[in-house]
Amino acid sequence: MHGPALSAWLMLTLCGASGAYCLLRARRCAGEERRTAAGEAVMGFGMAAMALPAAVVTPPSWWWSVYAAVFGAAALRALVSVRRGGHHLHHLVGSLAMVYMAWPVQGAAHGGHGSGGGGGSAPLVTAVLLLYYVAYVLRSGARLVPMTVPAAPMTVPAASATVPVAPVTASMALSAGGPAPAWVVRPEFTLVCRLSMALAMLAMLVAL
Repeated sequence: MHGPALSAWLMLTLCGASGAYCLLRARRCAGEERRTAAGEAVMGFGMAAMALPAAVVTPPSWWWSVYAAVFGAAALRALVSVRRGGHHLHHLVGSLAMVYMAWPVQGAAHGGHGSGGGGGSAPLVTAVLLLYYVAYVLRSGARLVPMTVPAAPMTVPAASATVPVAPVTASMALSAGGPAPAWVVRPEFTLVCRLSMALAMLAMLVAL
């Protein structure tokens, strides 16, 4: 994904920031939410490395084989976890997409990813991945749009002296290390992070 320098730097910044946020969320959450956030952090940092401009560093020819192996292992891990539900199916698709983008350029003579990957890419696979990520972006974007719901009249019983508080779910359970900042565990930020990485994946696939 070595396009124009400005686009590459913007992609690197976006993916790196998303990976850092996911890493922070992984450190502050527990259980399934921690595993999900860790997988998203790996994806974010991997995409940031893939977006690194060729003028900054030229990876050796074997680098993309290592890259494909790392995300191939991530895909296998996601495949095993799919039956538990959650976001693992999306992680599986994302990991396979990373392998797909890295594999064609493992033996390329140049150091760039985006301009040389098209020669070994399969148009049908690229089209399927593009359709998936377009649908994911539209769905995630729609979930971010606030919906206006008519306020229903609320009746509070006179005998009620306290307001029941919903219990904290397992996905929001915090690990040792102190209370997490409120923005770390807010679902809107998590959704924005996932939407950002999906947009970056779209840009990389379009460049194939």
